[in-house]
Amino acid sequence: MGGQDTKLEGPDLKQDGAELADGAMLLGHADGEGVLLVRRGDDVFAVGATCTHYGGPLSEGLVVGDTLRCPWHHACFDLRTGHAARGPALSPIACWKVEKRDDRAFVVEKLPPPRPAHVASPPAPRQVVIVGAGAAGHACAEMLRREGYVGRLTLIGDEPSGPVDRPNLSKDYLAGTAPEEWIPLRPPEFFGENGIELVLGTRVSAIDPAGRSVTLADGRTRPYDALLLATGADPIRLAIPGADLPHVHTLRTLADSRAIIARTPHVVRAVVIGASFIALEVAASLRARNVDVHVVAPEARPLERVMGPELGDFIRALHEEKGVAFHLGHTPKSIDAKKVVLDDGSEITAELVVMGVGVRPVVGLAEAAGLKVDRGIVVDEHLATSIPGIWAAGDAARYPDPRTGRSVRIEHWVVAERQGQTAARNILGKGERFTSVPFFWSQHYDVQISYVGHAETWDRIVVDGSFAERNAKVSYYAGDKLLAAATIFRDKESLEIEAAMEGNG
Repeated sequence: MGGQDTKLEGPDLKQDGAELADGAMLLGHADGEGVLLVRRGDDVFAVGATCTHYGGPLSEGLVVGDTLRCPWHHACFDLRTGHAARGPALSPIACWKVEKRDDRAFVVEKLPPPRPAHVASPPAPRQVVIVGAGAAGHACAEMLRREGYVGRLTLIGDEPSGPVDRPNLSKDYLAGTAPEEWIPLRPPEFFGENGIELVLGTRVSAIDPAGRSVTLADGRTRPYDALLLATGADPIRLAIPGADLPHVHTLRTLADSRAIIARTPHVVRAVVIGASFIALEVAASLRARNVDVHVVAPEARPLERVMGPELGDFIRALHEEKGVAFHLGHTPKSIDAKKVVLDDGSEITAELVVMGVGVRPVVGLAEAAGLKVDRGIVVDEHLATSIPGIWAAGDAARYPDPRTGRSVRIEHWVVAERQGQTAARNILGKGERFTSVPFFWSQHYDVQISYVGHAETWDRIVVDGSFAERNAKVSYYAGDKLLAAATIFRDKESLEIEAAMEGNG
């Protein structure tokens, strides 16, 4: 996804080698490819220099143990194998053999990617079914194969398109700066080549935990020995007159994003209802298409509940600089073909309306099957549900947060991918606790906000740096404990915060 800069920098590590201090990284190249040299004690590693997610510069990232972290979106790679250890990256980075000659390290040759070992003990399930082909479900399917699972694997999605890069649907793709070929997570042939049966455009209508099978909406059944529920969440559509008109949209799927894009050439003004991350990213993307945008939301500041007043004011000012008009402290009363009427009787003419007022976890299937549900599908630290043989991951899963001791449900793409990967390993009997620090990013024009941790409430907020200079960190505390931090153009510091939270988890 996304292009990578092919300009080579630094020394030729194959011809000239390099001397490296312990803990240091050096960007160079070999045989026309960017190579990053990393030293840890007596070990020197040579790996690909760009992240396989969006092409981020790994030389600006962070080494934690035997892993290398990308500064842009916190992808994590194994230095020894190149494997993408945790989302959002799914593909490995290349590895090269390194030879030491005197005090210098030389890149010798590119190594073939290691092949997964067959699953040994405990016995692997013969058949795995994954319900939901979003971030968690897709990541689980890939991880099962990477871990050496050779049994039957079925991935069922209710959308007609295969797994897609959902964060891009409200960002670059909607703005018109990312082509559609960037949107699929994998090409169609990937699934056949990896023995993943992909069933699309079909909902699962029922689960039979006793008989260990799922029934599809068309009456077909699929048996399972292990089942992952990655049913995600559905966008909320306000129950007001006109909410179902053809020019009123929500944004969750590729089809939703396509439908909004198809309308924009005929739109002078759009009303975005809600001041959520999705809503404001939609506003920014529509402004990139020269659409006049008005945002209507009940809160006094956008995103104040999640990010506090300081960052909320900054985000509002950022959008106002680009021409977005805010109608805060108001809700829509009705919508017709030409306008949106607000609760105070005022009217905003608009040819397009997008609702970004939140989502609801899809739990009906789990509830009907007898699983424990409480504002999400309840899972334990291993992402196992209340019924043996069934796991849940992603936006629908409510799991125990090891840092606060509370049960949480987090609607972040990276969290969903990492949960899917943990669920895969646990389906294979690994007994792995899900302890990953939550991370998400939100793009507003040329400003990316990176957020690590999770703070539903806080006692105090500490701001370091300058919003005006686009160089800031906002920290959220309960007493002396750091719960979360949002950063603007402090990518490495964001990685360092994440690593510190992992150590304290």
